[in-house]
Parts: sequence; C-alpha cells; structure tokens
Amino acid sequence: MPNSANESQHVSSQDVASGNIASGNTLPGRAIPLTVSPYHAITQHAIDNIPENREVAYVGMGCFWGVERLFWQQEGIYTTSVGYSGGATPNPTYEEVCTGLTGHAEVVKIVFDPTKITYAQILTLFWENHDPAQGMRQHGDIGTQYRSALYTISSQQHEQAIASRDHFQQAMVQNGDQRTITTEICEAGPFYFAEDYHQQYLYKNPEGYCGLGGIGICFPPTHRN
Repeated sequence: MPNSANESQHVSSQDVASGNIASGNTLPGRAIPLTVSPYHAITQHAIDNIPENREVAYVGMGCFWGVERLFWQQEGIYTTSVGYSGGATPNPTYEEVCTGLTGHAEVVKIVFDPTKITYAQILTLFWENHDPAQGMRQHGDIGTQYRSALYTISSQQHEQAIASRDHFQQAMVQNGDQRTITTEICEAGPFYFAEDYHQQYLYKNPEGYCGLGGIGICFPPTHRN
C-alpha cells in the first residue's frame, strides 16, 4: 500500500537485521491475535491449517497485497495469507507496524504442495518479482516493513535461500547491476496474521494498489529447480 517517501523511519536497518531493537523502544502489542476470516477467499481452505504433505514458505517482497496475489495464482498453492513477521511485537496492528517500532516486515505465508511447486520455484518467483537491493523500501513504499526477506523453516530451506541469493547476485552483476542484495534471510519466527481487510486484498479489490515489480533480470535457469 502507498507510503509517502518522507515517512519517518524509526528503526535502523542494522537494528532490524540483527534483531537488536531495544525492548524499551518496541511497541508492546497484545496477547490476543487479530480477528481474521478462517478461510481463504479463493481456495476456501482454512488459512491456519497445514495439511500433511504440504510445506510452508514465508516471503517479504514489499507491500503484501500484490505478493499474495502472485502466489495464490500459482499451481500447487494450497493457501496464502498475509501478516507480520521478523520483529518483536506480538500481534501488531498495521498502524503499529508502520511506525517501525515493531521490527516486523510485511510477509506472505504460502502453504504449498511440493509435488506441484517446489521451494526452488517459489524462490525464482521471489527474486524475479521485486527489487531485492533497496534496503528498507520497495519502489515507492518506504519503511522497514517493506524490506526484502526470506524467513526459513528448515536448514534445507535456509541453504536454498542463501544459494539462490548468491545466484541472483551473480545474475545482477552479469546484467550490469552492481548493487548488493539486501534481502534478510534468517530462521522464521512467529507469524502474526494481518487484519482481515488485508487478506486476499486484490481479490476483494481487483483495481487496488499493487506495488509488485521486478528489476528485469531472470533467475539463472540452471538453478530454478
């Protein structure tokens, strides 16, 4: 969602990336989760259910509205949901996340069938559909919540994420983009559902804002699967 370029950024990139936001500067949040519809508006699957033989991925690519649509459109996706992760505040609101005082990024949770779409294919979509070298922003959306992030749930996912970053960094250099990738890659912490109106937002509002956009560089084909 749009954010003005002069929005105050209260938390430094070093604080967010290292997880060292001082407890006195972190918003307290709440013990009770936000209320959301239990079912995905498109698939009708329960958004908090992970069936047997399904896997989970967490990606941050800027404003989560367009990111969620990108993934629910893929074959093999069981369900998607949007929320906040990577920070310290429990069950934050969108307004709290926008202050920068929760440490969270806007994240899409993807539950998928690995026999139909692999984590490597999800990583390809991740790298090709946003700008991973912008630090605490994504195009016109400014703030720590819009940072590029991969939160992994296993050592295998973590290794794949790191390797994919290195491959895409090489592809950027080969295509004349000398910037350094700033994507945060670390073990997944708690995922907190965003408000219900954010869930499947572009299905409910087809003409709504979508800030999704890559940098025109393809992920190396030899590392896609």
